[in-house]
Amino acid sequence: MKISLQTYQARRERLMSSLPDNSVVVIRTGELAVRNNDCDYEFRPDSSFYYLTGFSEPSAYAIISGQGDLTLVTLPKDPEKEQWDGFRYGVEGAIAEFGAVQAQPLTALNDTLQESMDGADHLVYVFGDARLREELAACRNALAGRVRMGAQPPQSQLDLSQPVAEMRLRKDMEEIAIMEAAAQISVEAHKQAMRSVRPGMMEYQLEAELNYVFMKSAARQPAYNNIVASGANACILHYIKNDAEIQDGDLILIDAGAELSCYASDITRTFPANGRFSAPQAALYQLVLDAYQAGMLELQVNKPYEAFHNAAVQTLTQGLVKLGLLKGKVEELIESKAYRDFYMHNTGHWLGLDVHDCGAYKVAGQSRLLEEGMVLTIEPGLYVSKDNMNVAEQWRGIGIRIEDDVLIKADGPYVLTHGLPKEIHDIEALMAQ
Repeated sequence: MKISLQTYQARRERLMSSLPDNSVVVIRTGELAVRNNDCDYEFRPDSSFYYLTGFSEPSAYAIISGQGDLTLVTLPKDPEKEQWDGFRYGVEGAIAEFGAVQAQPLTALNDTLQESMDGADHLVYVFGDARLREELAACRNALAGRVRMGAQPPQSQLDLSQPVAEMRLRKDMEEIAIMEAAAQISVEAHKQAMRSVRPGMMEYQLEAELNYVFMKSAARQPAYNNIVASGANACILHYIKNDAEIQDGDLILIDAGAELSCYASDITRTFPANGRFSAPQAALYQLVLDAYQAGMLELQVNKPYEAFHNAAVQTLTQGLVKLGLLKGKVEELIESKAYRDFYMHNTGHWLGLDVHDCGAYKVAGQSRLLEEGMVLTIEPGLYVSKDNMNVAEQWRGIGIRIEDDVLIKADGPYVLTHGLPKEIHDIEALMAQ
């Protein structure tokens, strides 16, 4: 699935219209990363670079000026290198396939940067990119040294991160289509895991079922490291070892999502290894599901972002008191954050080209209001440490999280990860297959 050249051009035009007149934007895609010795990881472009260009080769630079005119500086065609490492678009392909008004080989980077910066009032780039910052500083210094010859270096520098983040926060229809496709690949992968699990399997064997569905469905990479956590491992939020044996009576927490065309999905489900929830497992699971449903009610246009987290916390805290894991008045327990012994993370995050996507959660110090086109996760959970001696033994070592991807729409939230069971009876019925 691809996004049209017209959409990329429209994004660049929107970006430039949001910046001061006579600005020039420079962004780079990044370099190949070494895995070990002479083996590289498969390249994945910088998300904001890809958002503005659609270009996915390493070592490239994008220069955007005027009304969104794109100059790409990239690796040139090289038959010998391509024999070893694969196809390159080169300068000609950058113009023909990606809508660049001009393109230059990487050997001409410094000259191209200086030419683009000369006469611009504002230089805009990602301040957090140390390498690019040094390269641009060198170019600016070179221009400053030629002022008597008529060179005009930019007089101000602006951080590109915030304006691009605000653009990426609101998804267009092409992005939503890709994200829903990625979400549905992930749904099928989670279903496959639920059907396949058996006590005595290793966690990594269950992980293989996920990766099989991802890859056969054209999602060659997960959006993040798969979490396949059995038993007490589910209480480790970012558990990725995935090397334990699954025991009869364990709950399995799987947090895994496919990446498709650089867009992430993010799903968590928790289910019993033997196909049936025990009574304590079911009680905590139902509480997390109730918190999920309470949070969903708050995912409406013009509602504060923090509202769905607050609703989930309220429900979880009430339930923990009812089950005897917490003692005291609910509002006081929330005020003191006593619930964080069992629920220590927020109830969601933005989702897009990055699994924890960019975009501010507060505006002018206040929780920002949800808008149509925003995509986020909703993911309440409960984690009772196996070492928590303050609770009854029946609760210890139980970790549960339920997570879906949600598009904010004018007529209410739309779950992109639809079709994957959450109710206890539906999970047990699927596993019985």
